Amino acid sequence: MKRILNCVCSILVLSVTGNLYANEQMAQPLASLTKPNIVFVITDDQGYGDMANRGNPIIKTPQLDRIHDESVRFTNYHVSTTCAPSRASLMTGRHSNRVNAFHTISGRSILWEDERLLPQVLAENGYTNGLFGKWHLGDNYPFRPEDRGFHEVVRHAAGGITQGPDYWRNDYFDDTYWHNGELQSYKGYATDVFFDEAIAFIEHNKDNPFFAYISTNAPHAPYNVPEEYYNLYKDVPNLADRFKRFYGMITNIDDNVKRLEDKLKSLGLRDNTIFIFTTDNGTAGGNKVFDGGLRGSKGSQYEGGHRVPFFVRWPAGAINGGVDVDRLVSHYDILPTFVDLLGLKFTPTKPLDGISFAPLLNDKDGKWPNRILFMDTQRGQNLVKYQKYAVMDQDWRLVDGVELYNVTKDLAQTENVISEHPEVAARLAEGYERWWQSIKNDHPNERYAYIKVGSAYENPSRISSHDMLTGKHLHVWHQYGAANASQGTGRWKIEFLEDAQYKISLRRFPPESGLAINATFPQQERRIELDRVFPASVKDDFTSAYLYVAGINGSQRIAAGQEQVDFTSFVPAGRYDMEAQLIDKDGRVYPAYYVYIEKL
Repeated sequence: MKRILNCVCSILVLSVTGNLYANEQMAQPLASLTKPNIVFVITDDQGYGDMANRGNPIIKTPQLDRIHDESVRFTNYHVSTTCAPSRASLMTGRHSNRVNAFHTISGRSILWEDERLLPQVLAENGYTNGLFGKWHLGDNYPFRPEDRGFHEVVRHAAGGITQGPDYWRNDYFDDTYWHNGELQSYKGYATDVFFDEAIAFIEHNKDNPFFAYISTNAPHAPYNVPEEYYNLYKDVPNLADRFKRFYGMITNIDDNVKRLEDKLKSLGLRDNTIFIFTTDNGTAGGNKVFDGGLRGSKGSQYEGGHRVPFFVRWPAGAINGGVDVDRLVSHYDILPTFVDLLGLKFTPTKPLDGISFAPLLNDKDGKWPNRILFMDTQRGQNLVKYQKYAVMDQDWRLVDGVELYNVTKDLAQTENVISEHPEVAARLAEGYERWWQSIKNDHPNERYAYIKVGSAYENPSRISSHDMLTGKHLHVWHQYGAANASQGTGRWKIEFLEDAQYKISLRRFPPESGLAINATFPQQERRIELDRVFPASVKDDFTSAYLYVAGINGSQRIAAGQEQVDFTSFVPAGRYDMEAQLIDKDGRVYPAYYVYIEKL
């Protein structure tokens, strides 16, 4: 079932000066047209070569191929190399390193509270906004999508279904998701459900401008897929089982996009809807089957890690026709492009890294600066200079400071020509130094996103070890880590909003599991639909729980059959580090994988 996001999306591109580029040739804002709707479809871990229109001879994506043929396609569009960083830049128009979203876990995927986001800007300009699927920029107040400009939200938690903050043992089928902050059970396959909810949102808001942000978790692992879609690729020779599932998930997205497209047509909304399709990073291994001519995959500083599909169609705005634009653009250009294209009222409170590429939507050869852009793969507790990075301009890529490629002539990055063009390498390296200094000036390693507890908007707060600040995570961020009893230590950043009595409950498993701290259970039974089965729990020797936060510093014994250990105390309002641990009979320390904080 297909769903297309109609949104004139821009890519945020970071200039070496860090300033918003003033386009001399601004696109004319809407004049006689009614405000267009925006449908923005972004998939997870689908790369440049994971569609038939890129030449992939195996995958079936007929609807996306049709939309591709009707759209303006940006063939040199770049995102971050992993999920949360890409989403942060898309939402803010700023590089992810500036906004506390340079990792995917460990408290570094929580977008700063004081950033202005695209849905907030749209809401201030009369749009009703819905998010369906993945958010991955904070699961607690005040970082949730419903706190940040979205009016209707149906989402899983964290970076993927089955990760720690998600509902216990969600597996893509008949899951429980958060609907406007409250848990609700749904029937059906995850991607189908997210498109169902998006279509219902569109129908409900058909008479007023809307922004439907459809952010599928598919084809992110686990590669769980309905059997009918698995069977489409079951007999393809020499195709590994993982990729039969991966491709099946993408074809399911394609079918949902068709359903979405049919609904837009039946409601008479298709022509005045900006429809955007893109993905959040390079392929999660699809390059082993078909690489689309690119080197690398998700997490890579090479093109395959961050060059992804991006196409946009808006018939009423004369944005269509199957045109390729090869100018260098990026995800942090999206917010300023919307502002420009739609004539939105918006005054940035912080400097943007992106610029509007609206002029290119109607003139692929229009005036465009040869900017220097920067992508890196951090994935750590603190930002580190020279960490898996690429410096880009229109023709060149400087990789890790020691490799230089002319991607106009060598898109696959097979020939390092740094010795033949030292002046190009020096220019790009100088740009990187200036850019990194601008990042340092924001002091990102010295700031933290504090989860706020005791508010009227979320009480109790459900906090998981996914957001624990730690250098050694060893899967404590995942439900499998709780089942396997993965070790790890760290701290959370918590802000208690009021002087009050609080109950702080330490758990190994969340309440919906019904499991005691020392519960054991067998491995999940395998079904054809499942790529992975939920692991067994065998550890049953936790003996005590320890809590340190504010004035609390103590431990309690764990009794047989006990599900949680409660600490109740008066806590003055303020910001605190919190440590919450489970300790086994041999004194080994594990995180409390789930912590609930309730103002009494």
